[in-house]
Amino acid sequence: MPHSPDDKKRALTRLRRIKGQAEALERAIEAGSDCNLLLQQISALRGAAGGLMAEVLDIHLRETFEHASVDAAAPPATDGLDATMKILRTYLK
Repeated sequence: MPHSPDDKKRALTRLRRIKGQAEALERAIEAGSDCNLLLQQISALRGAAGGLMAEVLDIHLRETFEHASVDAAAPPATDGLDATMKILRTYLK
């Protein structure tokens, strides 16, 4: 779970966006909208959920690996973590 206020705010903002997209999809289905529109909305919803997952995963990995540093004087190794998150975000789209 995101612990900092900024991380929590970003996660909640994404979640609220997902909620709005899900509600719009529900209204579109109830209205009998065309399948093309539904598929587009489902795709957007899936992308938003993937974005939330990437955000929380990024927060989790940074908290885990930055706090796990044995030598407090050593700077956290974020280059590898940044590269890993870039790859993961590509697959979560």
